[in-house]
Amino acid sequence: MSGVNANSLLSPMPRISSSRSNGCKRLSLFSCGVLASSAAVANPSRSSEERVYEVVLKQAALVRELPKRDGETALDWDKTIQNEGISDGNLLDEAYSRCGEVCAEYAKTFYLGTQLMTPERRRAVWAIYVWCRRTDELVDGPNASHITPKALERWEKRLTDLFEGRAYDMYDAALSDTVSKYPVDIQPFKDMIEGMRLDLRKSRYENFDELYLYCYYVAGTVGLMSVPVMGLAPESKASVESVYNAALALGLANQLTNILRDVGEDARRGRVYLPQDELAQAGLCDDDIFRGKVTEKWRSFMKGQIKRARMFFDEAEKGIGELNEASRWPVWASLMLYKQILDSIEANDYDNFTKRAYVGKAKKLLSLPIAFGKAVVAPQISKMW
Repeated sequence: MSGVNANSLLSPMPRISSSRSNGCKRLSLFSCGVLASSAAVANPSRSSEERVYEVVLKQAALVRELPKRDGETALDWDKTIQNEGISDGNLLDEAYSRCGEVCAEYAKTFYLGTQLMTPERRRAVWAIYVWCRRTDELVDGPNASHITPKALERWEKRLTDLFEGRAYDMYDAALSDTVSKYPVDIQPFKDMIEGMRLDLRKSRYENFDELYLYCYYVAGTVGLMSVPVMGLAPESKASVESVYNAALALGLANQLTNILRDVGEDARRGRVYLPQDELAQAGLCDDDIFRGKVTEKWRSFMKGQIKRARMFFDEAEKGIGELNEASRWPVWASLMLYKQILDSIEANDYDNFTKRAYVGKAKKLLSLPIAFGKAVVAPQISKMW
C-alpha cells in the first residue's frame, strides 16, 4: 500500500506506513447522516467522485445544522467547548499528551505547526492523527501479515464504542473526548477502515474512478475528520461545502503523490496503484513497472500523473484561507512540503523505481516561514482587493 504521509491534513495525517517514517452525548446529533452516506459510497451506479461528494455534502450539513454562537461561524467554538468526555481531567490530559508524543515522533513538521493552534484544537488534531496512524498500521505495520477482515471488524466495533464514550485505552480516550466536543462524524473513520479492507484484497485499480475512491478512503477521509477541529475563520464567506471539498482535495493530492513516489516500493510488493487503463493508453503495462526502466513512454505517462496531482493541490489551496487563522500554518506547510515531492520526482528524471523522492531538511526548514507568511499575510492581502 502507498500510505499517505502525516502531512495530509486540512488534512494533517492520513495513512502512514510504519516502514516509511508510518456514551458520546453528541453521537446522535453528528451521526444522523451515516447510513445514507454509507449507502452513497456503496452505490455502484454513480461515479466515485459523485458518491464521495455526497458524503462531503452530508458532513457539511451536520456542521451547518449547528447553531452559530457569539456571532461566529458554527466551527469556531474555542470559548464554548465543554468537556463531555472522561471525568478525570488528569487522565485525560495524560491521554492527549501521549497522542502529542506520537505526533511529535512521526510527524515532526506538522507537530511544530500545531503549536500555533489553540490547546483544544491542537490536542484534538493529535488524537485524530494517532487513530489514523494506528488504523494504517493494522495493514502496514509489523503485524500486518496477521491482519484479517475479522480484525478490521473488531477495530470498527471499537471505533463505534469510542464514539459512544467507551474507550479501550488512553489513545481511544483522547479521541472519544475529541468527538464529544466537535461535530466529527463517524462515517469518515469507517470509510478509512474500508480503505484498509481494500488493501487486504485489492492490488490493482482498473481506472482512475476506482483509484479516486481508494484515495478518498485512505486519505480524503482525514480532511473530513479534521475540518470541524481546524475551524472556519469567523470572517469566512465561503460555504462549508467548499471548505470540506478543499480538505478532500488535499487528502487526494497527498495520496496521489505518495502513489507516484512509491511506485518502485509498491511494485516490489506486487502492487500497482496506477490506473490500468491509463497505463495501457500510454503503451505500458505492469511488466514495464516491474522491470523498473525509465523510458520516454514512462516519462510521458508520469508527466500526466503529476499534472493531475497538482490540480488537486491547486483545488486544496482555495480552502486554506477560509480556516481559522491559527490552523492555517500547519496546513500550508504540509501542502507546500508535499508538493515538493512531485518536484523531486521530476528532478530524478521520473525514476521512481530506484530513487525515492523526498524533501531535504534544508528545504523543509525554508518552507516553514514561507508557509507562515502565506497563512498570515495572504488572507490580509485578499481582504484589500
